[in-house]
Amino acid sequence: MRRGFKTDAERIGAELRRELGLHVKEKLAPLELAAHLAIPVFTILQVSKVVPDSTFYEYFSGIDQDSFSAVTIFCGSKRFIVHNEHHHPNRQSSNLTHEISHTILEHEPTPVINANGHRYWNGDVEDEATWLGAALLVPREGALIMLKADWLVSEIAEHFGVSESLCRWRITQCGIDRQVERWRRYR
Repeated sequence: MRRGFKTDAERIGAELRRELGLHVKEKLAPLELAAHLAIPVFTILQVSKVVPDSTFYEYFSGIDQDSFSAVTIFCGSKRFIVHNEHHHPNRQSSNLTHEISHTILEHEPTPVINANGHRYWNGDVEDEATWLGAALLVPREGALIMLKADWLVSEIAEHFGVSESLCRWRITQCGIDRQVERWRRYR
């Protein structure tokens, strides 16, 4: 990630949460954020109703659920998100905020598959979307307040509607755990 990106992402996340009227300790609803940003969101079931090949829904909803989480699709200057509604709600939140983050960060569209038939992957772009998505879901200040109040990571994760692993990653990556440890030592 470029220098200063994490700070910028924290600011962007806080600004968007303020626009939605959310306190740092309130849960973000990704579909509400998408609506606020005028990004249409569809499930794979909704898409399967307009895609002539009926195996699309069957494959991604049953045969290989984990192979598809979400994608942003571009149609000219418009974009929309398709997500797998069969994933756990916490994973859906993460998937959606990740895709919304691509739009917020104005990432350029890329092909799904490269010339060799492999999935196209830009690690820097994906890392940026992951970081901003997590900042939207688990605001640094909210997690800090909760940890200082002796909330467990599992309780914070449940409160924000994210997986415990995402919550723990966020707390560690932001240095919140070290900050709380120092705060406890010197209070």
